[in-house]
Order: sequence, then structure tokens, then C-alpha cells
Amino acid sequence: MTEIPSNLPETGPDALDDETLYADLVGQTAKIGWSEIERFFAKGQILRIAPSLDLVEVAFAMIRDRTEPVAAWQEAGDLAALDTDTARRWAGGDVTLWAVVTPPWILVQETDEAPARH
Repeated sequence: MTEIPSNLPETGPDALDDETLYADLVGQTAKIGWSEIERFFAKGQILRIAPSLDLVEVAFAMIRDRTEPVAAWQEAGDLAALDTDTARRWAGGDVTLWAVVTPPWILVQETDEAPARH
């Protein structure tokens, strides 16, 4: 099984206060090419985040197990497993993706702008 690396300190995200965790997530967020993460799609580990959401805010809520906003985003379709049609489009086109790793997930957002509004 391929390990998804995390840049969080060895103590883990639970040992970090909210402000430090949020800052760490901002630092981990980066542009990424589809070819770099395509293999994780086959494993079902990619979650698509709607462009209207703040990628870091979603990652933070997932790590902190904030079930209410996560459930609301899922219900609205703003947070979902990446669908095959979108994966095919990304594989065949020039797309800008922003990503952050929250093991076991890779959160991905299609956008032409910065990933978070900080």
C-alpha cells in the first residue's frame, strides 16, 4: 500500500492548537498536476472540493472531525469523492489543481486562483 505523506509534525495534528494546525495546512497546500495524483483516484482517496469553498478550511474541519460543516458540504455536493467524468476531463486537459493531504485523503480543488482566502 502506498503511503500518503503528511508534512504535519511527528506529534500529529491532535497535538497542535487550531491556529498552528491551520497555518501548517496553508503551508502544505500547493498546485499539483493530475498525473501526480491520478493513482490515488483509483484507490478512492481523492475528494473534490467545490471552488466556492476554502480548501484549507475544509481540510481543517476534516482533521478536527467537525462533522456538522463536513456533512453540510457533502449534502450540498461541495465535498465529494472525485467522479470518473471529472477525472477524465482533468486527465485530458490543462487544469489548475490545488491540493492538500489529510490522510488518507487528498483534497483537490479546481481553480485558477489561490486555494484559500486568507
